Amino acid sequence: MPPLVHVQRDPEETQQRPELNVFRLLARVFSYAHPHARVRNWLIFHVVLRSALLPLCTWAMAAVINGPITHRDPRGILFGSLGFAALAAFTNWTFHYRYRLALELGEAVIHDLRGEVFRHLMSLPMSFFNKTKVGRIIGRVTSDIDSIRTGVQDVVFISFVQIGQMLIAGALMLFYDWVLFLVVLAIAPLIYFLNKHFARRIAEAQRRATESYSRITATLAESVSGVRVTQGFVREDVNAGYFRELVVDQSRFNLASARTSAVFLPLLEFNSQFFTALLLIVGGWRVLDPHVHAPVGNIVQFFFLAALFFEPIKNIGNQYNAALAAMVGAERVFRLLDTKPAWTDDPQAVELEVAQGSGLVQAPGEASWKLALPRGMRVEFRGVSFAYEPERPVLKAINFTAEPGRTIALVGHTGSGKTTITNLAAKMYLPTTGLLLLDGHDITRVRSDSLRRQMGVVHQQSFLFEGTVLDNIRFARPEAGVQEVIEATRRLDFLDLVEMLPDGFHTQVGEGGASLSVGQRQLISFARALLADPRLLILDEATSSIDALTEARIQRALTTLLSGRTSFVVAHRLSTIRQADLILVLNRGEIAERGTHDELLAQSGIYQKLYTQFIRTGSA
Repeated sequence: MPPLVHVQRDPEETQQRPELNVFRLLARVFSYAHPHARVRNWLIFHVVLRSALLPLCTWAMAAVINGPITHRDPRGILFGSLGFAALAAFTNWTFHYRYRLALELGEAVIHDLRGEVFRHLMSLPMSFFNKTKVGRIIGRVTSDIDSIRTGVQDVVFISFVQIGQMLIAGALMLFYDWVLFLVVLAIAPLIYFLNKHFARRIAEAQRRATESYSRITATLAESVSGVRVTQGFVREDVNAGYFRELVVDQSRFNLASARTSAVFLPLLEFNSQFFTALLLIVGGWRVLDPHVHAPVGNIVQFFFLAALFFEPIKNIGNQYNAALAAMVGAERVFRLLDTKPAWTDDPQAVELEVAQGSGLVQAPGEASWKLALPRGMRVEFRGVSFAYEPERPVLKAINFTAEPGRTIALVGHTGSGKTTITNLAAKMYLPTTGLLLLDGHDITRVRSDSLRRQMGVVHQQSFLFEGTVLDNIRFARPEAGVQEVIEATRRLDFLDLVEMLPDGFHTQVGEGGASLSVGQRQLISFARALLADPRLLILDEATSSIDALTEARIQRALTTLLSGRTSFVVAHRLSTIRQADLILVLNRGEIAERGTHDELLAQSGIYQKLYTQFIRTGSA
């Protein structure tokens, strides 16, 4: 989708989904409370206790009015008031712990849920991230999970207290006057049908509002990342207009939800008031009817309890929007957690053997470090084909072997399949057909983690994490010492460039390495790859963002970096691949030519034409 061209929903948002199953989602949310059973159980105890104490407080107040006050008993009034005060104090004590424990449990559930979502995201293959906007993922981990927090900490347990309050109040009302209680029960079917009618409409409005917010988050993330392009083409006003469309879109959904709630909540309150008026008529008749002659005191206590009975109906209605928002958030989070990877490691997958004696080593009694040559990995493609989409193959019957310690260069026009080959070798994807062997093992039977522990990658757009230069270089080997990092940069011949930074190796790189130049970020990525000591090294356009002077230094360092390792080098600059042991020229997903630099020039084919073009542009 072109960035900020028009308001467009993602396919996931427009597809028909089943009706929101609140109880199933609640059960799954609270499955995360199992590891926190002590807090959960104490919370349930205080919820039950408080739901019983609230109607008992009302009953005690009505009993004092109906008893000592009616009978003008000062002593009874004093003791009754003291008893009511003690009961009220105990009720507030339970409220303190109910509130506190709910916050603790909600925080624990969200902590575990966020951790699981993050671990799941890190386990998903690259195909998921290629199809999913970053903003949508951020929305799942932030706003959607925060709505679940609100549901756990506030909505659920407040609603449980309110429901318990209704049940206890109803039992006491039944005790005082069962005929009047039957009148109260008549409200139940009406409330049920009101809930059923409005629940679907409010849930759908909440879904649309939440999905609209996700689009805003995704667009905002994209806009901030591309702000230089926006300003460079003077698109600020145009993009702001498109963003306003998204905001208006979300406001429309929020207003739709608000309008529905504005009808639903007054209807609940009106029904409560209507039935209260009906109770006054029936209750008055039962007091005045000589055949019934119901005690006035019992009717007074009944009405106190009736007020307590109807109050939760309104409160639960007020909680309804928050509850549905929480469940919509839970639905989206669990949909992400239920996203199955396109593939997973075979349970019988084997560990790749780790080569011994490689890496940066320090000879006994010597202060300097030196690089011991590693043993490269054998990579063999046998008739490998691959397609991101079934009807559009990207690679067709690729056959070649990268012998241990050899450098394979991949050359071709954009879209010819160069990066796809490196992604397959790194097991970011699996072949659609054919066989890919690593050290003689079928890649589908190799553990991904054991492969990637022996692999180094340098991309065209070098990504640095917020932190220091030192932190980023030893990202792949956190246990590496400072001297090892220094030696890695010295071997790559840019130690002087690091020392020129404001704080040397302790210079903060900023978010994404924003405080460094493109060339500096790329050099740090090279050092990170060297320190990882990979058997398989992938350089994907790794020198395309480096100026000519820096590249001259890198070319000397590449000899060190590539020595002894099996390397795949993707480059548009042919100067970076002249010394490759094997050059593969790709054309529309097929190997059109193969050979060394000199052999391919002698063929006067595609490679020779590419080389001639690069000479003309001064990039060879």
